[in-house]
Amino acid sequence: MEEVKAERVGIMGGTFDPIHYGHLVAAETAREAFSLDKIIFVPAGIPYFKEKTTPARHRYLMTLLAIMSNPYFEISRVDLDRGGVTYTVDTLTDLKKGLPSETKMYFITGADAILEIQNWKSPGEVLSMAEFIAATRPGYSLENLSRALGPLAAEFQERIHILEMPPMGISSTEVRQRLAKGRSVRYLLPETVITYIHNEGLYGTSQAR
Repeated sequence: MEEVKAERVGIMGGTFDPIHYGHLVAAETAREAFSLDKIIFVPAGIPYFKEKTTPARHRYLMTLLAIMSNPYFEISRVDLDRGGVTYTVDTLTDLKKGLPSETKMYFITGADAILEIQNWKSPGEVLSMAEFIAATRPGYSLENLSRALGPLAAEFQERIHILEMPPMGISSTEVRQRLAKGRSVRYLLPETVITYIHNEGLYGTSQAR
């Protein structure tokens, strides 16, 4: 009997306020580099590190519009439907319930976030449930990773993989600022998302483009 190959699934969590090409390039680069079968985008419900975000329904729909042309990208509402503050340990726990038991999960995040992982909720449990892909810019060093992991380093450091990204210099904060000032965001995020933002009057835009 032919052995069934365990699926390799990337998890891309984030506020996505709004989603932009930096997120999409990171996901696609990780998919190719680690031979992932698919990427699941998971918009956060209430991020624990941010006081105010655009309503969840808008962030969900913008993410859906951004990924729908890629057959390897999917979206999940687990963080939105759970309610309350979003923590990665809860995201992975809920996703794991809906995946085959042999599935290998890879959580994609920024290298800067990895260096703060000891401040996350239940970091040991998080690192035991998924391997981590730390997306970083060229020349960025994670030489302090062992120190950042502290007592977790001996057991979990090998589960953290560095992914060097092409430099893009796009942030959701910059996108929101440009939109509020009436400046162009073309080529920073998908045209479908730009249209949605203007149609809904988000980020200080008017409904007329």
